[in-house]
Amino acid sequence: MTRYGMAIDLNRCVGCQACATACKIANNLPKAITYNTVYTKTDTDPDTFGTAVVHGAIANDSAGGEWPNCTLSFLPVQCQHCDNPSCLAVCPTGATKKREDGIVWVDNSLCIGCRACIMACPYDNVRSFVEGEPEYYLDVVVGEADAPTHEAGTVEKCTFCHNLIDRGEVPACSCVWRAPASGAISTTPSPTSARPSKAARIASCVRARVRPRTSSTWSNHDVYPLMSQGPFAGPAVFADA
Repeated sequence: MTRYGMAIDLNRCVGCQACATACKIANNLPKAITYNTVYTKTDTDPDTFGTAVVHGAIANDSAGGEWPNCTLSFLPVQCQHCDNPSCLAVCPTGATKKREDGIVWVDNSLCIGCRACIMACPYDNVRSFVEGEPEYYLDVVVGEADAPTHEAGTVEKCTFCHNLIDRGEVPACSCVWRAPASGAISTTPSPTSARPSKAARIASCVRARVRPRTSSTWSNHDVYPLMSQGPFAGPAVFADA
């Protein structure tokens, strides 16, 4: 059975917010709901996400430190679609589901809004509770015709765009710089087939328990020469045992 995963190359991420915007539009997300947050990091601590305007910060691109030793990097974060998701274990109604291809999603017709999944998830702010009737920026529906619906009193999160996956497309957040590279996990080598080393991944004391299928890495190439070469469209497949 094909399984899906995503690798995010932090050296390629320039904090343009295109992935978060594409996600917002493709899924017709309400004002207060976000599936994909690009955090601004002003330090080198691998145990922190950083800050984001959607979570109360005043800016998305302010560097930390003192000149000339300034630090600025970006970290896109969404549901990790874990192999052993803690949210699945605690859901009392079966609203949280995991497909055979590894995608974890929420059936809002079964969700009672207890928020047990939010409390069980070790990753902050990857789920959103729809407090009341959803409010939108536009008066018209945008995005995919088969985008998830949004219901008051339910919990939402990244779906890995399984509606797109099911028709042979890639997630809306797939990056023109190929920072998020998503695809089927197979044994066929590809440009991103080398799984990131444990030391290169964002540190987390819970990784061994939930086994996330999204890896954020720092690679050895520099983003600025990459930018001068122009955009790189499309996803890349990475291999897993």
